Amino acid sequence: MESLEEDRVARSVGALLRELREQAGLSTRALALKAGISQAFLSQLERGASTPSVFTIYRLAEALHVAPGALLPAPPTAPELIRVIRADEGEMIAVADRPDSALGRFMTLGTDSQLDISEYRIAPGQYVSEWWQLDSTGEVALYVVAGNLDIEFEPSTHYRLGPRDVITHPAALRNRWLPIDGDPIHLTVVMSRPALP
Repeated sequence: MESLEEDRVARSVGALLRELREQAGLSTRALALKAGISQAFLSQLERGASTPSVFTIYRLAEALHVAPGALLPAPPTAPELIRVIRADEGEMIAVADRPDSALGRFMTLGTDSQLDISEYRIAPGQYVSEWWQLDSTGEVALYVVAGNLDIEFEPSTHYRLGPRDVITHPAALRNRWLPIDGDPIHLTVVMSRPALP
């Protein structure tokens, strides 16, 4: 007896097979003949009553002039693996402990995630040039959505970034951001964490 998962896969394969056969303008008899299988077996496959072997999938794909993968359903996506963070969600964090400091929106993906995402919208005159580094073996990727800034790494390396530029670096490198004009700046920062054991 097939499990519920096997039954779902068999029905999905059958639906794909029927759809591809109809798109090709073939009857069940014509496709069965081209693939070298019986019409009765093809009918069982299309109803999801049987599961084809890998060899049969290849024969059917060849007869339909499609890749074998076209007959296989995509694996289901577990809803619990998907996380949507809305525009009004996330923890607001100050870049530094001073009243004119720019704020960032920190959007953690959970304690078991290997990524943290933050967004910074820096208005002209807001302080953002605090030195920082992470005690981490992870990496940082910074994407400039709008505006221009320099990133300075110790001891004295600068990189100038503009809209749509990306810079990546080890999280442990000490660095700071230096706005270079009076325009607003919009940044997205993605930080990877070491994989959990």
